[in-house]
Amino acid sequence: MTLRDDILSRDRAHVWHPYTQMQEYLERTEPLVIQSAQGSRFVDVNGRSYLDANASWWCSLLGHQHPRLVKALTEQAAQLCHVPLAGIAHEQSALLASELLARAPGFSRVFYSDNGSTAVEVSLKLALQYWAQNGRPERKRFLALTGSYHGDTMGCVSVSGIEVFRQSFGNVLLECLRAPTDAGGYEQAFEVLGQLLAAHAHELAAVIVEPMVQGSLGMRMYRPELLRALRELTTKHDVFLICDEVFTGYGRTGPFWASEHAGITADIVCTAKGFTAGMMPMAATLVTERIFEGFLGDGERTFYYGHTFCGNPLGAGLAREVLRVYTDERVLELAQGKAARIGAAFERFRDLPDVVETRSLGMIGALDLAGSKHYLEPRGKRVYAEALRRGAYLRPLGNTIYIAPSLNIPDTDLDELLGIVEDSVRAA
Repeated sequence: MTLRDDILSRDRAHVWHPYTQMQEYLERTEPLVIQSAQGSRFVDVNGRSYLDANASWWCSLLGHQHPRLVKALTEQAAQLCHVPLAGIAHEQSALLASELLARAPGFSRVFYSDNGSTAVEVSLKLALQYWAQNGRPERKRFLALTGSYHGDTMGCVSVSGIEVFRQSFGNVLLECLRAPTDAGGYEQAFEVLGQLLAAHAHELAAVIVEPMVQGSLGMRMYRPELLRALRELTTKHDVFLICDEVFTGYGRTGPFWASEHAGITADIVCTAKGFTAGMMPMAATLVTERIFEGFLGDGERTFYYGHTFCGNPLGAGLAREVLRVYTDERVLELAQGKAARIGAAFERFRDLPDVVETRSLGMIGALDLAGSKHYLEPRGKRVYAEALRRGAYLRPLGNTIYIAPSLNIPDTDLDELLGIVEDSVRAA
């Protein structure tokens, strides 16, 4: 039995994969079996490399096995891997908080957790508890856009608006009002968002949005003016604005935070993925001093929430090195030229057969094939298969074909990836 056969035998016997219909997986899927990764590429057990077109679910923003990050992780592991933050302070979490806040003017406190879902879950619980113990207990609902995605825990599913993720749990979710994003586009969606905000401000704990890009909906993008107007309305009605920057933060759309496009500061920001450049599960929720002060006082005002590994030294030390790499290697500055290449290529892809729309923002490029937007559409799967055959790992969102590679992908790899996208769309 080959190494690949042995791995797949054990995998099929015991592993339950995410977002996967396991009947189909067990009977028909031939997955990649990856043994190593370097830079913008995976390498399978047979030695073949594949370009990682989506930075491993949008998180390996500095590529795989960045030598400085590997070194930082190794050195921290030799000193201190984990202590709880309950009643304990340590150097790495303290320094990380101050260094992260230096990148986020207007925020003063950092609450650590494990991943994007928990970072959002923290934000929702903070908003609910703040109002409950600061004179507005009736504020128990949330407001979001249809088609939003904010994670997979129960609170996150409550404010997410993609039905396939919600349909099994509808009777146990938090209350969330929604503005539709389909029929009239984002101009109308944000107009409705404003109307709902004005009508229901007295019962809203927060409005939550993905700034500039609704990623899981299919890389749907909107103008910064709409986000700016929403910030003005939430300020006017004294409703918290949560910006979910789990995908869009750390330079994915150009600036360090996507909300910078609109020149705004939210009340709460959630970050993960690029936070540790895909090398450790760790996240953070940033809040203003107003929110923090709303929890000071007697024991009943305590935020009784935490994760075993929140703020762990191993992840915190790594996250600090990520920030240093961004500065030392001019990651955001150099990504501008790569973003221009992506933008020009996807503009050219408008002329490909069956392509109905293309768009780009920063290090994101996306195109829509004719047909349904449903996640299970077969045409996107055919493009995936064609790209895999040519040496690239794409993960289409239904009939939306997109790339979101590492921010420091070499230009030669990026040009190869763009060529594979074009050839695969033609072939499929």
